[in-house]
Amino acid sequence: MLALFHAFSTKCNQIQRAIKLGDDELVASLDRELEPLIAAILAYKATSLLEIYMQLQFMNNLIREEADDRSRVMHNSVSLSVLIDRYFGGANQVAGEVLRAFASEKTSLDNELGFEEGSVLNDVILDSLPDRVAVVTRDYRYLYSNAANSEFLKSKSMELVGRHISEFVGSDYFESSVKAKLDACFAGEKVECLYPSYRQVEPGKVLHCTMTPLRAKTEVIGALLVMHEIIAVPTGMLVA
Repeated sequence: MLALFHAFSTKCNQIQRAIKLGDDELVASLDRELEPLIAAILAYKATSLLEIYMQLQFMNNLIREEADDRSRVMHNSVSLSVLIDRYFGGANQVAGEVLRAFASEKTSLDNELGFEEGSVLNDVILDSLPDRVAVVTRDYRYLYSNAANSEFLKSKSMELVGRHISEFVGSDYFESSVKAKLDACFAGEKVECLYPSYRQVEPGKVLHCTMTPLRAKTEVIGALLVMHEIIAVPTGMLVA
């Protein structure tokens, strides 16, 4: 499934470049190529809780991105209903497990971001946060990105899904530093660390990152990343 997401993300990036070049014909041609990819993502039969989450999150992002086009919203809403019927129809065991996974994620977010217990977190709330928030899969690819993180990376949320973190921090830095921290998180550890910010908003600041395991039942299926730049550097926290 990640290959489909990556193909979709690549196509979106190509469209953005064509728009900047003012090539309307190329934009239209590339746009037509998106529909088969979307259809393939929807047709894919998920084999794990993570893949179900990815499909639902994909459709949720698609509806948000095309919110100004009523006909597209209606079309995408029908597609979302198809997915819900596929996995949640009859309230089978898989549906219950997915819902529990969503509940676990919300609890982690509540604790991480300081919301009161029981508050409902959704994309609107996450997008209003000044902190950068992202969900990364166990193969180090973006599954979700809030507005602040997407803006920082100069990409739309849809364009980030399926893309490897090393594309943004560099393969050498990823292998020498970031990967080990994520692996510790995937092993069940909550990780807090500071990194030299590779693209500082303000000079002299460093990036504070908290990585929280994202679980479905007892299995860690990804990592919740919350990031923001700070001035103070606690001794021993800075990662080389």
